[in-house]
Amino acid sequence: MTEDRKLDQDVMREPVIEIKGLYKSFGDLEVLKGVDFNLQKGQNIAVLGKSGTGKSVLIKIIVGLLKPDRGSVNVLGKEVNQLNAKELDALRLRVGFSFQNSALYDSMNVFQNLSFPLTMNFKKLSKAEVKDEVMDALEAVGLADKAKQMPAGLSGGQRKRIGIARTLILKPEIMLYDEPTSGLDPVTCTEINELIVEMQERYHTSAIVITHDLTCAKTTSQKVAMLIDGSFTKSENFEDLFDIEHPQIKSFYNYNFTK
Repeated sequence: MTEDRKLDQDVMREPVIEIKGLYKSFGDLEVLKGVDFNLQKGQNIAVLGKSGTGKSVLIKIIVGLLKPDRGSVNVLGKEVNQLNAKELDALRLRVGFSFQNSALYDSMNVFQNLSFPLTMNFKKLSKAEVKDEVMDALEAVGLADKAKQMPAGLSGGQRKRIGIARTLILKPEIMLYDEPTSGLDPVTCTEINELIVEMQERYHTSAIVITHDLTCAKTTSQKVAMLIDGSFTKSENFEDLFDIEHPQIKSFYNYNFTK
């Protein structure tokens, strides 16, 4: 193995998210109970769990929208709990969030939806530069012909694609996908899964994919972790996780594949 090759592999193993001993409660309701979690550079991890297990709470803590009761949350070398408002804003530019409902502005066409975060965050860009960035992002998700379309005229799958493009246009280092295949038909689910993999390869992102869809988890992610009773199972590849004799893991699998 050459030194350059070894260096590349070492860089890819660098953690971009490190969480240790994370606890979060809301009143008497304990949601996260000692969560440990690592995401490495260039890696996708699918996070599974029933509704109400704390998946969304975890994501909000990662980007500093919620404060943990205790524990360490390090994102891209920054201790999130120690950042001030300006530093948090800077960190959030490096972490993209693809919302479950795509979160498009209905009063703006597709081009305007994508140009808005660019012009808000990079005020020195010229109109020509903004146009180039928007069209590059639309081409990446296969929807360059929809630039003038209003969101109401898009299909569910197209809205998901545009939502992903709008997130990626800021070139984040980490992507957070919230139920990317929710509410889509099987064919469109497959297209979105393939897009997530393609975006990882094209932009060299690391990602957390929150999903109930085991096909999505298996297709998009190198490892899978499941939140059970406030803490994670060990991150495993798909087959190893569902080979574990745990009643909640088995029931989650059976619900997906025997219904």
